[in-house]
Amino acid sequence: MDFHTEFKPLTVQPQEIESKSFEMITEELGEHPFTADQYPVVQRVIHASADFELGRSMVFHRDAIESGIKAIREGRKVVADVQMVQVGISKPRIEKFGGSVHVYISDKDVMEEAKRLNTTRAIISMRKAIKEAEGGIFVIGNAPTALLELIRLVKEGETRPGLVIGVPVGFVSAAESKEELAKMDIPFITNIGRKGGSPVAVAALNALSILAEKRG
Repeated sequence: MDFHTEFKPLTVQPQEIESKSFEMITEELGEHPFTADQYPVVQRVIHASADFELGRSMVFHRDAIESGIKAIREGRKVVADVQMVQVGISKPRIEKFGGSVHVYISDKDVMEEAKRLNTTRAIISMRKAIKEAEGGIFVIGNAPTALLELIRLVKEGETRPGLVIGVPVGFVSAAESKEELAKMDIPFITNIGRKGGSPVAVAALNALSILAEKRG
């Protein structure tokens, strides 16, 4: 092999790169159990992670897609667990319908309360978020404790999100938190196992906002 041969990309046009990537994903994924509405979310998750195993592990509540689209088109707030998720979300498509994207984990009152109670900022941020984003979309890609706290708040009747995208990554409580979410009878998008992360959460939300925009 000649290692001095210059590599030339197939294309440098962003739209062509994405289109070609999606074609390759569809071809390599092959048969799958996802509906026509769910597949664009799975496709973008694989596109963001280059991980087909992760894509195949995605799980959807029966109302997840429609409820997520409805929340976006009604201008409901989007709550991210960490700044990395907030930064990655395509805000113009959310703002087009009057929505906004929020993250509370670094708010001064959240940090002070977490210190006072000797608990995580992620937990306190969810307690604050439900007071300001009723019926909104919660996008959790990093903090399993945030997802577990949100599940607790739902079970206790303190909130009813329009959609929960819960795909935290990690070794401590990540897989378990997603297993708990998958048992809930609320609209959710999650995956099985330790994999996940902020890029996966962002990809899922962005896929939904594209679907919402296409509704006209």
